[in-house]
Amino acid sequence: MPPPQPQLGRSPTPELEWLTEWIPERMDPGTVFVLENQTKLGHAQNPYIAVMSCPRCGAMGLITRRQLTGGEYMICNGDSCSNEWRLDGELIIGRKPQ
Repeated sequence: MPPPQPQLGRSPTPELEWLTEWIPERMDPGTVFVLENQTKLGHAQNPYIAVMSCPRCGAMGLITRRQLTGGEYMICNGDSCSNEWRLDGELIIGRKPQ
């Protein structure tokens, strides 16, 4: 029997996409671009190190080291989206409704 698939909403869990060059038009939902000069943005213990687009609506936002490494949830900053997710390796895991 195959292992259960994690869910983001009701669709299969998407995998992260990575950009190696900053091209905002290529930031599809679930895409990450790692920033240069990471230690200069945000708090020294948990700086902003990347830009990630919401896996549901595509709105872009800065994410911290702990968010990128899977320790903290992210909340979409889009005008009409309140999606919450975290990363587990290359997978995007949606927060279950409470």
